[in-house]
Amino acid sequence: MIREIFVLRKITLIQDELTKLADLAKYSLKEVTSDFVKQAALERYLERIINRAIDINQHLIAELATKDTSPPLDYTETFLRLADLGIYPSDFSKRIAKSVRTRNILIHEYNTVDYSSVYSSISDCLRDYHEYCSYILTFLEQYKSRVA
Repeated sequence: MIREIFVLRKITLIQDELTKLADLAKYSLKEVTSDFVKQAALERYLERIINRAIDINQHLIAELATKDTSPPLDYTETFLRLADLGIYPSDFSKRIAKSVRTRNILIHEYNTVDYSSVYSSISDCLRDYHEYCSYILTFLEQYKSRVA
């Protein structure tokens, strides 16, 4: 059973982080990289947004899986799997799944982060995760009406 409160809480947290990320987008790359607090905030906002979406993805996949559904092999596949489940289009799944690379760089390669690349991912993150939230919220409404 899909835990609506869990998903809605994660969506709310993603939306809050997107607002904060949009505030950081007002600064130039140089302003962000020359200010440790802004730099750390950028990293953390991106990481938390992506991780929360992965949490949602894993929950939805677990709850919607059939006996023939194999578990996702990695976090990227969780985004692709939601397209398979009809939650959003395949082209969107491929686009948003790329954000896992940013997450992995921030988590695993934090000593060698290319901040120009991370900074340039802000606009993609804002676009993709606003859209992601919209797809998930629409899916929840449709799901509730099906099971009611």
